[in-house]
Amino acid sequence: MIIEGYASRFFERDLNDDVVVPGAFKASLIRTGSEGVKMLYQHGSATPVGVWDEVSEDATGLFVRGQVFDLTPESRLVQSLIRAGALDGLSIGFRTVKSRPDETRRLRVLTEVELWEVSFVTFPMLPSARFKMVPFHPSEAVQYG
Repeated sequence: MIIEGYASRFFERDLNDDVVVPGAFKASLIRTGSEGVKMLYQHGSATPVGVWDEVSEDATGLFVRGQVFDLTPESRLVQSLIRAGALDGLSIGFRTVKSRPDETRRLRVLTEVELWEVSFVTFPMLPSARFKMVPFHPSEAVQYG
C-alpha cells in the first residue's frame, strides 16, 4: 500500500501552540534522508509499519510518501484501518533544535527540528496533517531486503 500526504504544514498552529516554518526540517533531512525517518503507528517505537520513500519540504510543508507493508500484525492493522477510512492522520516525532517564542500570538515557532519519525495517528496534533492512499503501480515499488 502506498500513501502520501503532509505530516506538517508551514505556518499552521497545532494543538500544542507550535508553528513550523520553512527550512525547519532541512538540516535533519540532509543528515538522514528519508531513510532516517521511521514510519510508525501511533508513535510506537516497537511498531514500524513500513518505510518512507520520500520525505521532503515543499512550499506547503513536510511532504511524505511511503509504503505500508503487510509483514507484521501492526502493519496489517494499519492497512485495514486505512482501507476502511478509519485512519488518515499523520504526526511527527522530533526534537526541537531551535525555536523562538511569538509572544503576540502566544505560540512557539519551530525553526529547526531533528525529525525522528512520522506516525499514522487517529488524532493528529496538527489537524490538517493528513494522508491519502495512492493507486499502486508495481513499477513504483522499492525493493527492500
